[in-house]
Amino acid sequence: MREKELRFALICYGGISLAVYMHGITKEVWRLSAASRAFHEGAAQNGSGRVYGELLAAIAARSGVKLRVLADIVAGASAGGINGIFLARAIAGGHSLDPLTELWLKDADVDSLLDPDARPLSAATKFWAVPIAGWAMKRRGNVIDRTVGAGAQGEVRAKLSRFVRARWFEPPFGGETFSNLLLDAFDAMDAGPKGPALLPAGQPVDLFVSVTDFAGHSAPLSLNSPPRVTEKEHRLMLHFRQDARAGKSLDDVPGLAAAARATASFPGAFPPFTLRELDWVLHRRGIAWPARDAFIRTQLPAGGESDPADRVLIDGSVLANAPFRPAIAALKQRPARREVDRRFVYIDPKPDYRAISFGKPGEVPEGGAPKLPGFLSTILGALSEIPREQPIRENVEAIEGMSRRIRRMQHIVDAMKVEVEEQVAALFGTTFFLDTPTAARLRKWRARAQDQAAVRAGFAFAPYGHVKLSAIVEELVGVVDRLSPPEGDIHRRNRRAAIWDEARARGLDRLSGRRGAGASDDAVVFFRSHDLGFRIRRLRFLARELDRVVEAKRDTRDPACDAMREAIFTALGVYLERQNDSWLASIDVAADADAGQWLDGIAAHRDLIHADEEADALVADALGGLPKDDRRTLLLAYLGYPFYDIATLPLLQGEGFDEFDPIKIDRISPSDATAIRTGGAAAMLKGVEFNSFGAFFSRAYRENDYLWGRLHGADRLIDIVSSSVTGERAMPADELAVIKRRAFHAILDEEEDRLPKVKALIDELRDEIG
Repeated sequence: MREKELRFALICYGGISLAVYMHGITKEVWRLSAASRAFHEGAAQNGSGRVYGELLAAIAARSGVKLRVLADIVAGASAGGINGIFLARAIAGGHSLDPLTELWLKDADVDSLLDPDARPLSAATKFWAVPIAGWAMKRRGNVIDRTVGAGAQGEVRAKLSRFVRARWFEPPFGGETFSNLLLDAFDAMDAGPKGPALLPAGQPVDLFVSVTDFAGHSAPLSLNSPPRVTEKEHRLMLHFRQDARAGKSLDDVPGLAAAARATASFPGAFPPFTLRELDWVLHRRGIAWPARDAFIRTQLPAGGESDPADRVLIDGSVLANAPFRPAIAALKQRPARREVDRRFVYIDPKPDYRAISFGKPGEVPEGGAPKLPGFLSTILGALSEIPREQPIRENVEAIEGMSRRIRRMQHIVDAMKVEVEEQVAALFGTTFFLDTPTAARLRKWRARAQDQAAVRAGFAFAPYGHVKLSAIVEELVGVVDRLSPPEGDIHRRNRRAAIWDEARARGLDRLSGRRGAGASDDAVVFFRSHDLGFRIRRLRFLARELDRVVEAKRDTRDPACDAMREAIFTALGVYLERQNDSWLASIDVAADADAGQWLDGIAAHRDLIHADEEADALVADALGGLPKDDRRTLLLAYLGYPFYDIATLPLLQGEGFDEFDPIKIDRISPSDATAIRTGGAAAMLKGVEFNSFGAFFSRAYRENDYLWGRLHGADRLIDIVSSSVTGERAMPADELAVIKRRAFHAILDEEEDRLPKVKALIDELRDEIG
């Protein structure tokens, strides 16, 4: 049984009150991740989780692929940012999302969100506004009559009346009220059931939350003349990470609450956010924030002489409603211990619905000129709708470009294979002991193969060597910056320049040997001391050859192949742990050491020569357990890897070394989940009304949207999971339809008692699902 990881980088859009719908979707992502872990551990699941387990079992039985599904990158803005924060914490810490559901249904309400100072003091408050609101709500065919069921119309009218009579020209919703609700949600998660983390050991979780820096912060920009200028940057991406190896975790609750409060500060509805607000709320609740200084230092840009705690932050979707870019950046050097199918999955709650109508393009009224947007439509569109709905084409093209380079590299490797194997066989063909590798022999053969690959590359070695050198030096710069944080941008730039100067002083400005033949002695010494990347790439390549060439020939599981894979990934761990800051935490180098001391200290602490001995021993021992032909195939791949690396490293430019496979993009939205109903957001979601504030006005609205979120999440996730296996062994459409029906009924069974206000909808859905 082959093991394969289906990894999600989840992008959560903004959507204001459609946050409730998105909670339903992210809850299914969480249940799928939990079901995947339970499936691999042989544990029981219930509800839709049980159906996901049945799906994974059916895929395994049909295709021989045992899928592990996980979400390890989460990025979100506004309402999506809030849901992303809670999902990432649940995945990383083993928390349950169930306690949040009741909080969403109960507290995501206009009466709960209104600032106490903004509430109407009595029925007479703004008495003159009552007739206006009443007329708007009672007109024949008004939005309430059209979209709200008879049972909820009274609730919506009452709450809309209070909202209209709240304070004007100031945000009606309370900032401290919102912060308290978020802290209540974290408390509910902590008090709820807790299980193991939903990721394999050592797998990091990256969480990105976009916010908008209202005043902006200075960002340096290098030009030809003048050489240095500054610009105002308003985009701000808060980054949280769970990484046990580096000692990082998603347990800074006040910091996460600050991110959630800031990213969802919709302009005009919520007041802007500053840390002062959260400080006051924490003080009143008696909660300490020991990581406050670290949060300010790592998340907020310095603002000259002003206190960073006074920095004004507003809704993240103003400038970055679809934060793909940081998620793409997080792919580099991602640990992978088995075959990976990487997906970018983005949640768009209303791709086909515009909150503000601009009229049809080119629409011409009878006897008139083309219709133009009105005064308010133009302003609202420019300030709100257009920035939030900016297409993601550039991000999709960037991901496709990355995938295209990876596919091209795979074709190059396949085309080179015969020639490389001939080159390696010529090098070692007369070696009597080639079929009986030991650690000592492997070390000698490996050194000879690397030397000859460099020599035979000729002039191609120089560009390869410089690409490799650049990657190593920049990695070392990052290590030094993390171990000894720079005092500012100028300090960072100067230290980076000093490390590069030191590398050149060690003879690395010329990497080729005499007459361009192979690597210079200085280059060999430097790469042996610092080139972690090459060693990791080589073992990844060996794992892929084991999977694609050796195991592909077998009809049943082979213990010798299992032992080989275990040896490869154990050896890989020897190198991967040396990448982590926790390995280097005890390094004996002073913070003010010069560049040479840092380079020597890191080399001595990592001790890659000793790591090579461990890796060679593991690989040699496992090779001995394979049949002779397979042993020779993998040995030629291991020794021949320098030939492949010289050809492919300049092409990839540092991308895709770990996951190494093209990336696919999937969307979850009401327009895509059509197994039950069609028609998109307008046909199913209530939260799209009132410019996407609709679900704040009725619990019935929220119950409706939450239920559809779970159903749509299950619909699309079953599609996405099943698409990981293609060809003859793919799941047939009729079997998937049966699995979807079981999942839908399981969700309705789970939610029927919790959602009393949409019982009629549940009854309708049972008939439609069948």
